[in-house]
Amino acid sequence: MNKIFETPLYPYTHHPDQDATPPARRKVVIVGAGPVGLATAIDLARKGVEAVVVDENDKVSFGSRAICFAKRPLEILDRLGCGQPMVDKGVQWNVGKVFFDERKVFEFNLLPEEGHRRPAFINLQQYYFEEFLVERARELEAEGTPIELRGGNKVMEVTQHDDHVTLRIDTPDGPYNLEADWLIACDGAASPLRAMMGLDFVGRVFEDNFLIADVVMEADFPTERWFWFDPPFNRGQSALLHKQPDGVWRIDLQLGWDIDKEEEKKPENVIPRLKEMLGDEVEFELEWVSIYTFQCRRMERFRHGRVIFAGDSAHQVSPFGARGANSGIQDADNLGWKLRLVIEGIAPEALLDSYDTERVQAADENILNSSRSTDFITPKSEISRVFRDAVLDLAEHHDFARPLVNSGRLSVPCVHDGSPLSGADSLPDGPARTRPGAPCPDAPLGDGFLLDHLGDRFVLLTLGAVAPDALSESGVVARRVALDPDAGALAALRDRYLGDAPAAVYLIRPDQHVAARWPAYDEAETRAAIRRAIGLE
Repeated sequence: MNKIFETPLYPYTHHPDQDATPPARRKVVIVGAGPVGLATAIDLARKGVEAVVVDENDKVSFGSRAICFAKRPLEILDRLGCGQPMVDKGVQWNVGKVFFDERKVFEFNLLPEEGHRRPAFINLQQYYFEEFLVERARELEAEGTPIELRGGNKVMEVTQHDDHVTLRIDTPDGPYNLEADWLIACDGAASPLRAMMGLDFVGRVFEDNFLIADVVMEADFPTERWFWFDPPFNRGQSALLHKQPDGVWRIDLQLGWDIDKEEEKKPENVIPRLKEMLGDEVEFELEWVSIYTFQCRRMERFRHGRVIFAGDSAHQVSPFGARGANSGIQDADNLGWKLRLVIEGIAPEALLDSYDTERVQAADENILNSSRSTDFITPKSEISRVFRDAVLDLAEHHDFARPLVNSGRLSVPCVHDGSPLSGADSLPDGPARTRPGAPCPDAPLGDGFLLDHLGDRFVLLTLGAVAPDALSESGVVARRVALDPDAGALAALRDRYLGDAPAAVYLIRPDQHVAARWPAYDEAETRAAIRRAIGLE
């Protein structure tokens, strides 16, 4: 058993807030010290916003849980200051293979183009992911950054007021009250906070179950995602294999709907299934076993007054496609800069409604893709199965059929088309991938990579265009990053940001989504775009 499961990382200690009369008031309280809660706290604290994380636990999650972390969240984690150790520890991969029975149908590369700092994915057990986030929070705390982790603090009640939220928190020393200007619920799919507020999910629960097994073994499988439809070791079902650090392999086996979950999780039932897949000669050790049910659901709204939901507490998707934790990290990235501007009085509270608009849009996109994957993986009728199997047969020999194969469309960031924060798109020859609402793709520069230069601030990115070094508008300063698109080594930058346009100016938000773009700098239009991007227009 991995000792990290047993080690308290943020053990309970008595805090002066527990003795405060009247109750202490904190700017932001985050419930849940999982990946999303920790990332949100780190983001806010780095921006100077006091963030207190409370969790009834005091250690990392048991079992690997989320393991596939996509390029976009890794880029966000770079800004938070903890991306590199995760990439160093993780298993990097770009290639996936799809099998039907014992035949390889085709393979795909999720990052075929050059010029990106981060890989398409890393595989990293969630307990390591959380450990690195806790270490980063501790670093910031030691530097005097306003962040606290309080283990052994279980929220029992929540009461909303016009300008704050009151929490009743139980601890080993007894209960206490704590007030928060803003409360962020990152307390997982079962979200006690959601239940306390009488809120629920809407969506689908699919009639299927999958066994997850983390297996420690020496194996010569390549560092790729392997997915089987109807394999000989799990007839009529599907299977998935992923490599993780420390010789741990993730195996997912489809079980069907009408099962006894507790029986299926027993080692005496799991081990024969794994032996049938791996062969009797392969020695392995079970590290963790779980069973999950496909669910594609979300809350109707993610913001409820002074309480904001993020991550699994706000939305759930089937795990094929790696959209859960990846989407949650992007929730945190979307929320942090907006909440800071509201707290500092620069932006109106209505700016937070754009968090709801944009992240509900992302959740709906993820749910759509995840539902389609689930319907393809687990056909609900005989004719659907015949269609799926015909597509798989055709895909082995014909390129046209391969896009129809859906073993889990893998996580990509949402383009916030139609966002209320997006301004002009006056670059008719500009690339579609960098239109307003889109996340900025990385590109190599002579001294590193583009995203490192953008940071987490408002930026005027100019390519072959003249603009001031900085523009101040309504309390926001947009600083210029000027690049010469004619430099010989910047072909990827030109392709991704200019297309056929001779020059361009981009207004980029702190979460590195494009707010607006033009062929040349215009002060009035840029000021209007900044005001729009912070909810003033």
